[in-house]
Amino acid sequence: MKIATFNVNGITSRLPRVLEWLAEAQPDIACLQELKTSDETFPRLEIEAAGYSAVWHGQKGFNGVAVLARDGGGLTERRRGLPGDPDDTHSRYLEASAHGVIVASIYLPNGNPQPGPKFAYKLAWFERLIEHAASLVGSAEPVLLIGDYNVVATDGKGDIYNAASWKKDALLQPESREAYRRLLAQGWIDAIHALHEGEPIYTFWDYFRDRFARDAGLRIDHLLLNAPASKRLLQAGVDRAVRGREKPSDHAPTWVVLD
Repeated sequence: MKIATFNVNGITSRLPRVLEWLAEAQPDIACLQELKTSDETFPRLEIEAAGYSAVWHGQKGFNGVAVLARDGGGLTERRRGLPGDPDDTHSRYLEASAHGVIVASIYLPNGNPQPGPKFAYKLAWFERLIEHAASLVGSAEPVLLIGDYNVVATDGKGDIYNAASWKKDALLQPESREAYRRLLAQGWIDAIHALHEGEPIYTFWDYFRDRFARDAGLRIDHLLLNAPASKRLLQAGVDRAVRGREKPSDHAPTWVVLD
């Protein structure tokens, strides 16, 4: 079973790339982030024509997350939005079950500029994620928390091409990293790190300064697995070529294969 995550950076403008990737990679489950479209304008018909059922949580012009399941897969929405802040209007978390697993599509706040209210919101949202994740990690079913975490875990070459120029960015701040470590400490396994520790496997390349051609990337899209899911983990990787196509997202699809 192949399960993937893809920050599409605008589902309307990137729809040809998304459909192209779905046809090529054929993930059984795909979690999408940064839809930048309302619930009403989500391209449901095009997604269904590609062979996928979908649930989505849209937001006009910003954020937005979705879960797609190939051939239906018994796709059922479990939760939209994190508990803990009823006034939060951002569409950043969508939890569903399909093909016998539980998945959450996550678009964690970027947090820039920091310090400031956006960084404070990022950390508060992270705390809500940690609290909710604690209720999922012990599930007897496979659970995957996957998406754009907007966190570079370490300064190592396996996580970032060169940390020096990003030192002031919210993605590398000690508070962001400490929250990510506390999430992992619940018992979640970072699939890419588990199978490719230290290897420079990136998921995001900024549009500026020819960074994709130079492979000046970051790994900010993570696939976290609970114990039942990690016991079935066979492969993990990034569909890097998708980032090099015409009018691409600045992210590449990231995936795992479970037995």
